[in-house]
Amino acid sequence: MRSNPRRYERHSIDVPIRVIVHRTSKTTVFMARGNELSEGGWLLPGVELKPGDETEIEFTPPYSGMPIRIRGIVRNRSGYRYGMEFVAADARECEQVDRLRLMLAVMSST
Repeated sequence: MRSNPRRYERHSIDVPIRVIVHRTSKTTVFMARGNELSEGGWLLPGVELKPGDETEIEFTPPYSGMPIRIRGIVRNRSGYRYGMEFVAADARECEQVDRLRLMLAVMSST
């Protein structure tokens, strides 16, 4: 039997997202589509990033009027697909991650 090396279950989702990249020289905003999401992060296609980039990702979950904004770090890259790990440093960001967990729990139960 093969074990799953992932910490979190991935969910297929197709939503528009804003990726805000913070670099020492400037901040850049990209519009993209998120297509795989977990409690730990996104798999993002189609934007130009590099491992180690610090970002904020903002999206509005399906059936919700309130956007979620979570900080993340690019952990890996395969072509133009990036693995983004969510990081929460304060109470507001932890609250955003909790909202994300609730949204994913609802998605899993349907």
